[in-house]
Amino acid sequence: MSSSIHIVRDYPHAPAKVWRAVTDPDLIPLWTATGAGARPEGFATAVGTEFQFIAKPRPGWSGIVDCVVRESDVPRLLRYSWTDHGGGETTEVTYYVEPHTGGTRFTYDHTGFTGAGGLIMSQVLGRVRRKMLTVGLPAVLDDMDEEGGLRQRSALRPGS
Repeated sequence: MSSSIHIVRDYPHAPAKVWRAVTDPDLIPLWTATGAGARPEGFATAVGTEFQFIAKPRPGWSGIVDCVVRESDVPRLLRYSWTDHGGGETTEVTYYVEPHTGGTRFTYDHTGFTGAGGLIMSQVLGRVRRKMLTVGLPAVLDDMDEEGGLRQRSALRPGS
């Protein structure tokens, strides 16, 4: 038995802007804040890059996920492995960014969950990811200027 998370969202923003929001290490923590608030350490879109997502620890979880970029086709595809720092199975996350009527279609796939534990994990992570992609990412996209940075008066900007 295997489980996966598949989320498709359409955003009224250019593909380059969506790509920037989902791959810029300074912007990622802003949209993931609606979930566990992970920040990437050592992240780059180059194949072979080893990085970590670091979030607030919770009972039974260190808050750290180890990742390796497996495939990258900037600005449309990013695939990386996902392994809990404490061990366990390795799953894969894939982002697809493609032009769509009026903006961009963003597809998030997280695959490779196995067994009963994997089913539960995919359900928990699926709820969190849906919130991040329905609430967090649109807020960041709406607060980005045309050059891809946060607007000067952005409520999302630290210290604003």
